[in-house]
Amino acid sequence: MAANATIYKALLNIANMDKHYYGEHNLTIAQHPSENDLRLMMRVVAFILNASDTLVFCKDISEDDEPALWQKSLSGDIELWIDLGQPDEKRIKKACGRAEEVIIYTFQENTANPWFKQIENTLHRFSNLQVVYLKIDGDIESLTNRSINLQCNISDNELSLIDSSEKSVVVTWDVWKE
Repeated sequence: MAANATIYKALLNIANMDKHYYGEHNLTIAQHPSENDLRLMMRVVAFILNASDTLVFCKDISEDDEPALWQKSLSGDIELWIDLGQPDEKRIKKACGRAEEVIIYTFQENTANPWFKQIENTLHRFSNLQVVYLKIDGDIESLTNRSINLQCNISDNELSLIDSSEKSVVVTWDVWKE
């Protein structure tokens, strides 16, 4: 963990009707000093959308060699590499070379479209890459607190996040590259 990282505890109750996955996850998440609450919550959303017992948060911002999350096999091979934001082509190439599957979740409306338009033509050579744009309806940052407790329901490509005080946020997504 980075020096001066803020530690969060998260209890996620996930009901993914689209993938028939149902589980409860107790997570410890370190927020790098340079990471804002929106990006922290986008890491949580990425975890929810790909939840499994072997998916883990990585050093991410504080370590260039690691994604936001990954899932490894018992032999140490990277099965799933998840990045956030708008990584450059060099990072995408490295991720696609190291992992069986790579997903990039982009979410900042003003910068996501220009980034994708600029890099779109070069992405077609990566057959194991998926780029997904996340649309947030609600104040997702308001769900951030040191002890996060969320009911996470996924149905028909829509994620509903509901905290213990009944605040809710809906996240939908568009797949820009499969």
